[in-house]
Amino acid sequence: QVQLVESGGGLVQAGGSLRLSCEASGRTFSSYNMGWFRQAPGKEREFVASISWSGGVQHYADFVKGRFTISRDNAKNTVYLQMNSLKPEDTAVYYCAATPSVSGTGVRLPTEYNFSGQGTQVTVSS
Repeated sequence: QVQLVESGGGLVQAGGSLRLSCEASGRTFSSYNMGWFRQAPGKEREFVASISWSGGVQHYADFVKGRFTISRDNAKNTVYLQMNSLKPEDTAVYYCAATPSVSGTGVRLPTEYNFSGQGTQVTVSS
């Protein structure tokens, strides 16, 4: 079992930055590839970014390329999402999720992830 707790969300003006964190419980964090997803009201959950167990491979949704960066610190059991140049359309609840590393990198379907956190709200004002 892996328990995930997100933090770092909040209200920010367009053009601003936020850094989300997701801390995982357990001693097997480094055996999981991690992902960030988001869900806006009335919309389906969508893929934002993923990172391999080692941190060496990252994948991004086209709409965040060049603005968001995913990273991880296995010593701290934490994955991060640095979000820059935020836009009002980035407003959503952001979730982190974990999938075993054997699933391969670049997994984009939320249903392919075994564990997910409760989410953190990000609101970008115009």
